[in-house]
Amino acid sequence: MTIAQRIEKIRQSLPSHVRLIAVSKQVSAAAIREAYQVGVRDFGESRLQEVIPKQEQLKDLPDICWHFIGHLQANKAKKVLEHFQWLHSVDNLTLAQRLDRLATEMNISPQVCLQVKILSDPNKYGWETSQLLQDLPALAQFQQLKIQGLMTILPLGLSESEKLVAFNKTNELSQNINQRSHLSLTELSMGMSNDYLLAIRAGATMIRLGTILFGERQSI
Repeated sequence: MTIAQRIEKIRQSLPSHVRLIAVSKQVSAAAIREAYQVGVRDFGESRLQEVIPKQEQLKDLPDICWHFIGHLQANKAKKVLEHFQWLHSVDNLTLAQRLDRLATEMNISPQVCLQVKILSDPNKYGWETSQLLQDLPALAQFQQLKIQGLMTILPLGLSESEKLVAFNKTNELSQNINQRSHLSLTELSMGMSNDYLLAIRAGATMIRLGTILFGERQSI
């Protein structure tokens, strides 16, 4: 199937409120353009050195929205803010505070998801639930960061039922945060190519799909 055919097939299974983010890391600018031509506007990348040349090649497409979905290193925060409208992987308070200071200096208001670790996983970044709840007062003070929701990446090797439980816990955490803080979280960024339908069942509003849209990755 072509990229366009894969996208159309996926769209048939998506509720209208779910935002499809095409994960385009290790995907060529030409492939991104093909997805754009069939209506995709949101693209997820995780490496600055890869996305900058692609953005240059695609600068004639002004309404592309770029989502940063990789681990965000503090020393690259300013560059990430320059090249992305959405940050899905803000994973600790110190980083969030740095981003807010930089965004104030740059006079921008990036959209942010807080990355949470719903299940213990040494291979994943993110807030533990208890720490995130402690940090809510500080997060609610930000001037420039627009904290819109939560993002999670599940550990490998879970059964379908375990994945569904974890996604539901992420949704419950979002509701808990809304009840006990001044934040108003409306987005849940969760679900990838192998589990996005489960994530949608649990309330995902953004799904991050790569392989199922573009096929297996090849070096670009």
